[in-house]
Amino acid sequence: MNNFSYTKANSVDQAVSLTYANEDNKIIAGGTNIIDLMKYFVTEADTLVDINPIDGIAEITESDNGGIRIGALMTNADTAYHPIIEEKYPLLSKAILAGASAQIRNMATNGGNLLQRTRCYYFYDINTPCNKRVPGSGCSAMKGYNRIHAILGHSENCIAVFPSDMCVALAALEAVVHISGTDGDRTLKFSDFHRLPGDTPEIDNNLKKGEVITGIELPEKGFSKNYSYLKLRDRSSYSFALVSVATGLELENGIIKEARIALGGVSHKPWRVKEAEDFLTDKAANSENFAAAADIILEGAVGFEHNSFKINLAKKAIVRNCMMALDPTSQRPGAKPSL
Repeated sequence: MNNFSYTKANSVDQAVSLTYANEDNKIIAGGTNIIDLMKYFVTEADTLVDINPIDGIAEITESDNGGIRIGALMTNADTAYHPIIEEKYPLLSKAILAGASAQIRNMATNGGNLLQRTRCYYFYDINTPCNKRVPGSGCSAMKGYNRIHAILGHSENCIAVFPSDMCVALAALEAVVHISGTDGDRTLKFSDFHRLPGDTPEIDNNLKKGEVITGIELPEKGFSKNYSYLKLRDRSSYSFALVSVATGLELENGIIKEARIALGGVSHKPWRVKEAEDFLTDKAANSENFAAAADIILEGAVGFEHNSFKINLAKKAIVRNCMMALDPTSQRPGAKPSL
């Protein structure tokens, strides 16, 4: 780890000013990712700017649209177990609790969750080429061991995936990200926050220089009656998803009036295809229609030497998770989905 200095920001404006002044000044809140990156020499910081002293962004408040605004400094654990989240947005609670470990969730913040970086092995190994770490050096995963890597939205420059569980649910719920910067406050639709790799895989998101996430807004509709989050991984805990699916359904007499489906573990950002959701609208909630929607979602999917299995796995996961959303009680450990 390189030598660095440490300072505290007592306001959002101060945090913005400090990070805008020097792009090597890095925000730290929970520290569950940035410290690892520094220890592996993937990231260096001149100064770590601790934003924990900032008031007003570690709580949940009501928003004007009937929804809520979740503070960026709230921990993942406090968010998942908050009564409002458990009651109105259980999909988000379930997704958060599928991620990391209890110890990490107690420290990790919501803002940091959005900003975490890929867990690609080659990204963390500074002795191997990685376009995300060193632009133009090459992508070692392309012809290396790529079991965990992308099947959708990748480019010839990068096949890394975004590791968050929380963000998959936020994508399905159509969250909005609140941001502060030198030009004032602005919002970004969640679908516009993260980026696909394209020619610039080193850029993970659409934050501008010096901008700080202050909150995440959720609309009123939380799909609290029919929802499910499914995470498929190599071990049952403390492991990143090979494929994850967040599903929210609005049903009327067995007919789908609205559907939301987002995938994780398959792309550089949470993957959502509106055409598949539109296809399901006004159709019967059954496995045949869910399978057809899965085909739409996975159109154009391309695997590599070690991860082509994820295409079929993703299709089965989508169908299974949508069936589970018909009866959320089926999500008890060991329970099978409704048929």
